[in-house]
Amino acid sequence: MSNKEMPIVHVRLIPDDAHARSELRSVGVDPQSESIMAPKLRHLVIKIKDLDVRAANILKQEMLAKGADAAVAKWASGFTQPTTDVLLMGTVKQYRQVLKKLRIQPYGLQSLAEPISRLIESDGSIKAVIGRPGHELIVGERTLVMGILNLTPDSFSDGGLFLEPAAAVERASEMAANGADIIDIGGESTRPGADPVSEDEEKRRVLPVIERLASELDVPLSIDTSKAGVAGGAIEAGAQVVNDVTALRADPDMARVCAQTGVAVILMHMQGEPREMQEDPRYDDILSDLVAFFAQRLSFAAAAGIAAERSLIDPGFGFGKTTAHNLEILNRLGELRSLGHPIVLGTSRKSTIGTVLGNAPAGERLEGTAATVAAGILGGASIIRVHDVKEMARVAAMTDAIMAGEAWHG
Repeated sequence: MSNKEMPIVHVRLIPDDAHARSELRSVGVDPQSESIMAPKLRHLVIKIKDLDVRAANILKQEMLAKGADAAVAKWASGFTQPTTDVLLMGTVKQYRQVLKKLRIQPYGLQSLAEPISRLIESDGSIKAVIGRPGHELIVGERTLVMGILNLTPDSFSDGGLFLEPAAAVERASEMAANGADIIDIGGESTRPGADPVSEDEEKRRVLPVIERLASELDVPLSIDTSKAGVAGGAIEAGAQVVNDVTALRADPDMARVCAQTGVAVILMHMQGEPREMQEDPRYDDILSDLVAFFAQRLSFAAAAGIAAERSLIDPGFGFGKTTAHNLEILNRLGELRSLGHPIVLGTSRKSTIGTVLGNAPAGERLEGTAATVAAGILGGASIIRVHDVKEMARVAAMTDAIMAGEAWHG
């Protein structure tokens, strides 16, 4: 056989059911076979931390019995330690078969059935709703651009530039014209080392601007605050999103305010507080720690009455993380999709970019920001929070087109 006659052999990536069915159609299989074969095409690796070693051994045997596999610690078979981490390896079809057995097994295995089922049955789409009835913005249909409007004297990149309401309104209007889908307004800096401001001062900075923008712009407004009083005032003035860097932990009344008003809520991860968060951040496994954190905070939000379709998550790039932590978050961002809520990503002009680019100052981090935005979207981010709206809206549009591939129609 000559080289010209050699068959082409290559690996195909199958991230979700839609891609699986598309691949099957490209081969020309019988349409009735799609639903049978698609679950066999999708191979997933699922990690479970600190599982009872007895449960781990049962789970491994169940996986092996279905032709899949599970990796456990070397001491698991000897029961010399009480728990082990587990890596499950199998196709969606195999997981479904194992789940039937898990629901009748002891040692906590029954409780694993629901989260594993949620992971394997996800169709890859993550949606949320922002905005008032009749003017809702659906998060997840395309990448949305959130423009940053800091009404502070000490923000790391643009502090002091928009303190006057007229300048702030002009800046917000410019961002909306350049493609911002949401305007995020903050009156208290959360940069490393920042000092807190009083509720009254924060209100003085943000409420007049929000009230005016609500009457002049046709884009949702977000209030970047961890104070329930500020959030309530901003919502009354016209804000439709609460962006809380403490994930509803700082103010015991914040969850109630958000639930009663029906606004969308962004829950962000931050280790420590702004004044000391960068002193010595440490994690065992940063993505595992983030997943555990968000699972707890999302459960808290749901218990408080905040609807699932109004809850979004933000890994907190630069908030209590080293440069290595931030880069690992970008590299593994897709792991957060398993939580089933849209991801908001705020990398714009952050110090990690400056560090990677040879200590580039904030004003010279445009290209680095563009790279992180593209990587974030490819990793599953639904909203990008940026200073340079026009440029990053173009990056988002291009990255969305790449992800759509042959399905892109302009």
